[in-house]
Amino acid sequence: MNIPRTSFPRIVIIGGGFAGISLAKKLSKQEVQVVLLDKHNYHTFQPLLYQVSTGGLEPDSIAYPIRKILKNYTNFHFRLAHVEEIKPLTNEVSTDIGTLKFDYLVIASGSETNYFGNSVIEKHSMAMKSIPQSLNLRSLILENFEEALLTSDLNERNALMNFVIVGAGPTGVELAGALAEIKKGILPKDYPDLDTRSVQINLIQSSDRILKEMSENASKKAEVFLENLGVNIWKNVRVTNYNGKTVTTNSDLTFETATLIWAAGVKGATIKGLDSEAFINRGNRIIVNEFSQIKGCNNIFAIGDVACMESEDFPNGFPMMAQPAIQQGQHLGNNLLRLIEQKPMTPFLYKDKGAMATIGRNKAVVDLKHFKFQGVFAWYVWMFVHLFFLIGFRNRVVVFINWVYNYIRFDREARLIIRPYKKNLKE
Repeated sequence: MNIPRTSFPRIVIIGGGFAGISLAKKLSKQEVQVVLLDKHNYHTFQPLLYQVSTGGLEPDSIAYPIRKILKNYTNFHFRLAHVEEIKPLTNEVSTDIGTLKFDYLVIASGSETNYFGNSVIEKHSMAMKSIPQSLNLRSLILENFEEALLTSDLNERNALMNFVIVGAGPTGVELAGALAEIKKGILPKDYPDLDTRSVQINLIQSSDRILKEMSENASKKAEVFLENLGVNIWKNVRVTNYNGKTVTTNSDLTFETATLIWAAGVKGATIKGLDSEAFINRGNRIIVNEFSQIKGCNNIFAIGDVACMESEDFPNGFPMMAQPAIQQGQHLGNNLLRLIEQKPMTPFLYKDKGAMATIGRNKAVVDLKHFKFQGVFAWYVWMFVHLFFLIGFRNRVVVFINWVYNYIRFDREARLIIRPYKKNLKE
């Protein structure tokens, strides 16, 4: 890998997401060597992936080069690599570009889409966990309308204009709201010779309410917002299969659709070597203690989505969101320095800063620790928070200008099929 030798302790970080970047920043200008490994050379601001999928933003406005984030930090090295295996006994990480020794290892590999073992749904549905996946979804959505113009088969046309979103968490709710606004304000102008009133947006939730991790008021208000936008909400319905054409459920309910978007859950993106039952829980997350240490590994840690740190308030681990990941990265940075100095580490204390979701134009729900509110003000708060946490001044400016333009013109100009996407329906 051509990592220079050093007398400083070598800390290897796997993953350039919120947790990994937060940790690397905390270790900057310290007497340690930091090596960050990631299969992409950029950090992705995942909360805005749905806007890339629906043509509201271009992908480069929510991505930022990892090397640029940490370019001024001493003793920092980045390598574009896919980590294949962790070897705890020899303190080594095996990748597709070679093997690397470490003094301390931090796994911040994030999460991946959880299909709950259903390989057929995994094959035929669309996920939205990365920029390439979001671009695929954007292309498919636009291609569906182009194909709907050409077909004379009414059933096929309806299937092409029928969108099914599985999972009514923040991702599913925000995506449903964005698609509903496209139906209302953009499709009639782009496709005047197509009856876009036939477009159906179906949001399916297996439990009895949407946004179940938020307050009941937020859940009810979000449901009202979506229904006013024309979204069909199906609660207490579980999708059992999708063959690329027909969605079947645990009830008599079926959907004929060319597009099933799977937002029903995520699981930890574990790595070979620490993926046995001794290390992970049922959510495929690595079990760690209050210091982010992995059981039986004094020098190996896990933070962010891939880590499950149980507490009294969060018996199943902290939420798989940006804030816990950022806080764990900062806290572990301090603890690693204490560990190197042979000082006792301090336990992690999570500061819950709340949750929020937007449901289209002028509509959002926000749950803070002491305040809960919905509507226009919540929408402004949502925009401010997302702009604040975007990395890079240029990205903040570009996203803000896009939002202002889209709001004034009621438009989404990134409706481009740059890379056509073709589904493989062959079994």
